[in-house]
Amino acid sequence: MVRAAGILMPITSLPSPYGIGTLGQTARDFIQFLEKSGQTYWQILPICPTGYGDSPYQSSSTFAGNPYMIDLNDLVLEGLLQRADFENFSWGDEPEKIDYKLQYEQRFAVLKKSVGNVSTNMADSLAAFLQTEAYWLDDYALYMAVKNHFGGTAWSQWPEPVRLRDTNKLEELKTTLAEDILFWKTIQFLFFHQWNKLKAYASQHHIQIIGDLPIYVSEDSADVWAHPEQFQLNEELRPTEISGCPPDGFSEDGQLWGNPLFNWDYMKENEFSWWITRIAHQMKIYDVLRIDHFRGFDSYFAIPYGDKTAKNGVWRKGPGIDFFQTVKEKLGDLPIIAEDLGFLTDSVHQLLKETGFPGMKVLEFAFDTRDTGYGYLPHCYTRNCIVYTGTHDNETINGWFETAPEEDTANAIRYLRLTKEEGYHWGMMRSAWASVSDTAIMQMQDLLGLGHEARINTPSTLSDNWTWRCKPEDISDELAKQLYEEMKIYERLPQI
Repeated sequence: MVRAAGILMPITSLPSPYGIGTLGQTARDFIQFLEKSGQTYWQILPICPTGYGDSPYQSSSTFAGNPYMIDLNDLVLEGLLQRADFENFSWGDEPEKIDYKLQYEQRFAVLKKSVGNVSTNMADSLAAFLQTEAYWLDDYALYMAVKNHFGGTAWSQWPEPVRLRDTNKLEELKTTLAEDILFWKTIQFLFFHQWNKLKAYASQHHIQIIGDLPIYVSEDSADVWAHPEQFQLNEELRPTEISGCPPDGFSEDGQLWGNPLFNWDYMKENEFSWWITRIAHQMKIYDVLRIDHFRGFDSYFAIPYGDKTAKNGVWRKGPGIDFFQTVKEKLGDLPIIAEDLGFLTDSVHQLLKETGFPGMKVLEFAFDTRDTGYGYLPHCYTRNCIVYTGTHDNETINGWFETAPEEDTANAIRYLRLTKEEGYHWGMMRSAWASVSDTAIMQMQDLLGLGHEARINTPSTLSDNWTWRCKPEDISDELAKQLYEEMKIYERLPQI
């Protein structure tokens, strides 16, 4: 394995004139920045539609792309929109924050103007997409059309024949809502048309994209509505237990994620076919796949449905190595990163070892007095791991030094020999690059030396998450040159 490096940067956090990062020119500019910086990887967050709390981990579909990421300028260049269709819209007063309410209220009205032009100008490509992606697209588009038909309510609140997917009622709705169904299919065509072009551009510039697959899906999603047998639901299709994690030093009540849990017994009987389809879809999109909450495949935390905290949850057995052996049999050896963070047991460590996947090491965890920090200090690393200073669920480095207990930060300063002259954030990143880990991934906010204000997400909270955006001048040649020299020193330049 060759030593390599990358940057964690959500697509939505890129600069653009339209309130949110997109798949257009600024994404291509960022790929050029990565190449000039001597990086190998661009790690992103899930690209599926955002859901409850604007979270990409609570999506209406595990297969669909986020319509907000469709670049309007590129639609103009392809003759699918006119600039007058959107140039007078306001996309928010704070260019460094995403206003999801404005995106929801305005983006679809603009995109609707391009749909008819797609049918005219790109009819053959659209028809091929509708056929190739029908295995998920038909259910998703019907779900979105029906959801709009019922005023945006969750599918669990729909009339019983629709909620329980009565065949005659669904056929009736497919006829009644045919125009809206085609709209949602065409939106997905536009997304993946632009995504595939961006992915090809990244490959041309020798940048590999690391995607992110949430382990769970949202209850209010096309996935659960269309495939209720895959989940732990009762006769009324309500969850019996939901996902989360137990109380710990970070959260007194634990975390209540709220996703329905998988019916692993049913899935195993069917050779995990739903999961095989899901992972195969992801591997069409990305070069490398990070699987979120890896420990949930060993054992998962189950909380009674309706509880307000995670205190009454219990651990239940997951599918274990049988799952990953089946994935390998069906799909071959895949480039997967295991997000093995959280409460880990010997059996989780054993499962990681049996899969051979690289796990994750987070430097901020190494100095946390609420935990032992075991395994997160650089002298404990092995080559087969990915080192981060922090992830999207953690503080930025400077934010961590602002908010962590003084004992923790003092330990970090002492162990890593950090100095204010160099900058604590730079010294911490340098220590990660210098480590034995084959791969080191840094957050863009840390490269920019930003503080708490640039944190992406604070788990178990709903306010002001997923909104941070960088400024155009942040993606600079000066920073690229500085990074390139660090990659050269620590032998992490790409081997092209």
